[in-house]
Amino acid sequence: MEDGDWVLLLPPAEKDLWTPSLVKEHESSEPLKVTFGGPAKFWTDAIPIGNGRLGAMVWGVVASETLQLNEDTLWTGTPGNYANPNAPQALTEVRKLVDDGKYVEATEAAVKLSGEQSAVYQLLCDINLEFDDSHLKYAEETYSRELDLDTATARIKYSVGEVEYTREHFASNPDQVIVTKISASKSGSLSFTVSLDSKLHHGSHVNGLNQIILEGGCPGKRIDDGIQFTAVLDLQISGDKGVIHALDDMKFRVEEADWAVLLLVASSSFKDPFTEPSDSKRSPTSESLAALNLIKNLSYSDLYAHHLDDYQNLFHRVSLQLSKSSKSIYENKSLEMKKCNPIKNLNFKGTDNALGSTADRVNSFKTDEDPSLVELLFQYGRYLLISCSRPGTQPANLQGIWNDKISPPWERCYLLHLCSFSGAPHTNINLQMNYWPSLPCNLRECQEPLFDYTSSLSINGSKTAEVNYEASGWVVHQVTDVWAKTSPDRGEAVWALWPMGGAWLCTHLWEHYTYTMDQDFLKSKAYPLLEGCASFLLDWLIEGPGGYLETNPSTSPEHMFIAPDGKQASVSYSTTMDISIIKEVFSAVLSAAEVLGKTQDTFIEHVRNVQSRLPTTKIARDGSIMEWAQDFEDPDVHHRHVSHLFGLFPGHTITLEKNPDLCKAVDYTLYKRGEEGPGWSTTWKTALWARLHNSEHAYRMVKHLINLVDPERESDFEGGLYGNLFTAHPPFQIDANFGFSAAVAEMLVQSSVKDLYLLPALPWDKWANGCVKGLKARGGVTVNICWSEGDLHEVGIWSENNNTVKILHYRGNTVTANISPGKIYTFSRQLKCVRTVTL
Repeated sequence: MEDGDWVLLLPPAEKDLWTPSLVKEHESSEPLKVTFGGPAKFWTDAIPIGNGRLGAMVWGVVASETLQLNEDTLWTGTPGNYANPNAPQALTEVRKLVDDGKYVEATEAAVKLSGEQSAVYQLLCDINLEFDDSHLKYAEETYSRELDLDTATARIKYSVGEVEYTREHFASNPDQVIVTKISASKSGSLSFTVSLDSKLHHGSHVNGLNQIILEGGCPGKRIDDGIQFTAVLDLQISGDKGVIHALDDMKFRVEEADWAVLLLVASSSFKDPFTEPSDSKRSPTSESLAALNLIKNLSYSDLYAHHLDDYQNLFHRVSLQLSKSSKSIYENKSLEMKKCNPIKNLNFKGTDNALGSTADRVNSFKTDEDPSLVELLFQYGRYLLISCSRPGTQPANLQGIWNDKISPPWERCYLLHLCSFSGAPHTNINLQMNYWPSLPCNLRECQEPLFDYTSSLSINGSKTAEVNYEASGWVVHQVTDVWAKTSPDRGEAVWALWPMGGAWLCTHLWEHYTYTMDQDFLKSKAYPLLEGCASFLLDWLIEGPGGYLETNPSTSPEHMFIAPDGKQASVSYSTTMDISIIKEVFSAVLSAAEVLGKTQDTFIEHVRNVQSRLPTTKIARDGSIMEWAQDFEDPDVHHRHVSHLFGLFPGHTITLEKNPDLCKAVDYTLYKRGEEGPGWSTTWKTALWARLHNSEHAYRMVKHLINLVDPERESDFEGGLYGNLFTAHPPFQIDANFGFSAAVAEMLVQSSVKDLYLLPALPWDKWANGCVKGLKARGGVTVNICWSEGDLHEVGIWSENNNTVKILHYRGNTVTANISPGKIYTFSRQLKCVRTVTL
């Protein structure tokens, strides 16, 4: 370095602010990379990248590559009318049938309360890359394909003769562009053709010397009068080598270049959920070209640096290292792998990873139980949330932002309702689970789209509440979409009739406050939505037997019961989940009122009085938690939903300290429900077992999820992981990816605003050594924990902005700690403060 040169010193990553005193920190045994031994044969083997709004799936095919693209506002349909003036009469009829104990008839009559089907998430377009025939003869042993979670970059390498070809792909949030760089190790060796195509109605043309513009539309009321969109591809090549030729006014041919950089930007005419596409003033083409103009003078290195700075600011907040006991880490893992019988036809060949491809590692987990794979899957969930949900975007849907079809993956099945609706957010578990890791896993900004979306739902939901139910406030039912649909879905009551979706979403608002202690957020954003939600719930509750208030009609999501006449029904009154969610919302409203000085308000007094009249959670004759208000027979004891356990997790109305009898009943309920189920069910059960501090069963569910799904036989599987670590229902639903990260965090740290439980459900025999840094806990604190040979070693805690009092809990020991902002406190195994340093 010459005298006078400046050196940019970056601040340390949040995960590195605390350093344990262990002589050797337990480092991850494997890099945070999802690896593949060959090109993708199935969509669920492709690599997902995204910047929150734009997503791509990278297949890594050598001679004929496709990058399949999505943009998060591309949906079918137009703004809807989510009010049904005939609903009040139907509601009166259904309530009378329920009061008379005619549950089968009430279930049939409740269909009159159903609405219209939700819109469908669409795709954007494909980038098609065609290389010459020599690439068909690439050396297979040189091929590698990987997703580097540390840099959010997909890389493909292979050799043709003496030339090594490299492709790098990333999706930049700060520059709102998907970037691809293709390079060859030998000068002048890169030649290919590039074009854009879409499954939607579209047209494309060359623009100038190096751009392709694709313009199209989603189906609205007709085939292409819905949301309009534009994608623009900008092509740059090495300045001193190579030429670009236009072909048929639709493609470009690159010849004899050293490298090429492709920039893909896209925009749509979607303005908000309330504006008709035909009334939108947005010009997708103008916006896309303007976006390209902003970055036209940036080099590939500049774009990559912007991307890394933005992404790693989020991703590097948390680290996790897990390892087995030192007595077992020298086991012969290669011998264990030989005992496995890998799924055939997934085309996983050689890889730089010593353990083989990630799919191989998943397949061998049943025998080797490699803790580093748990690390990878935990961090993969965080990677996906960063990639599909950022401030200003739409909330993550059932598939995040990644979708390869213009119609649902499977046809809607009204009897079983197992359909993924091509992305439509489901508010009876799936949308909420998408955001479970955002707070504990230190990605609070990623939850902002959910709150913006909830605000839109409250507007449409107020109309639904007023017209359908003659109630104040706002309501959301089970399935929604980009148009903020709030009315019941079309079809049977067992799934369509569930007006608790908005209430469950509102619990996330209060959780956000408890983690951040942000009073401005509570006052301006959270409380108005909570107040409106509670207003609806106050009007929805009616007088029931025994002096209690009840919800009527009421369903337990997607689950039937056997009525007294021996027939199956779904509609009754006061299901356990209904009451549990209402209690959670009322508790949040009352707590928020204390913070904001509203405890004397008439509305708060009304909430307090009504809360005292809600029925209690009951225990059935067999010792399980009752799912319905009556102890009905369950025709499907292994049903995928565990809705009646909401009070334990994600709720807080059932706790080990205050409700030991109910927790014992929850334990038996989980045992009775069984381990089988789709991915999201598995991760919900993991979190429930963790909340019970049952490390053995929590780990059993972790192990249950890590099971390789064969895409050609996916109907034979329940849950599991695809080759790219997407979680399976099947088909692919992203919720379990997020649920897994949240559940692992729950095994390591649990909290209330005052209490902090350290390693409450850690499987000591499986993860004997480890260190987690950067997890968040309620009360606005950051938690770091290291343990060794099955015992706590040190804990590091800090608060950025708030003075807080924390009661630390570990294996029956409790200590009260006063945490001042701006200082890092280190506690020993005995929970004694041994070191304090300034942040």
